[in-house]
Order: sequence, then structure tokens, then C-alpha cells
Amino acid sequence: MPNIKSAEKRVRIIKKKTLQNQMVKSALKTAIKKFDAKTSDGSREAAMESYTAAVKKIDQACAKGILKKNTASRRKSLLARKLNSLEA
Repeated sequence: MPNIKSAEKRVRIIKKKTLQNQMVKSALKTAIKKFDAKTSDGSREAAMESYTAAVKKIDQACAKGILKKNTASRRKSLLARKLNSLEA
């Protein structure tokens, strides 16, 4: 435990921010899992809805600094490839 008052405050702030980041990461993972489930069913319309939700979550995580820009781009590309494979 820190001895300095400002350090104690930083610990409290970091704890709160960590929980917020975990919430965003968890929602992101859930959205991606839902998309994967819809693509395995083979339903293109349902997969399209899940795709837009997952891309939105990825963009939000990127905007908050949880994901890096290139990581977000790579994940969106992967989802788009999965979605396009349903078409064929």
C-alpha cells in the first residue's frame, strides 16, 4: 500500500479504470463470439447483424485505447473474410 496520498489516489483510479477496460474487453469478446456462432449456423442475415455489432465494439475499443489501430483493423478484416465466405 502506498504511503503518499497522491499515490493512494492513483491506486484507486487505476482500479476503477481497470474495471472499465475489462467491461469493454468482455463486451468485445462476447460480440465476436456471437458473430462466430451466427456464421457457424450459416445464416447470412443474422451474421450480418452480428458483424455490424462486432465491428462497432471493435471501433469503440480502439477509440478508448484498449485496442491498437492495426489490431482493430486486423480483427475487422478477419470478421469480414468470415462473412464473405458465407456468400460462396
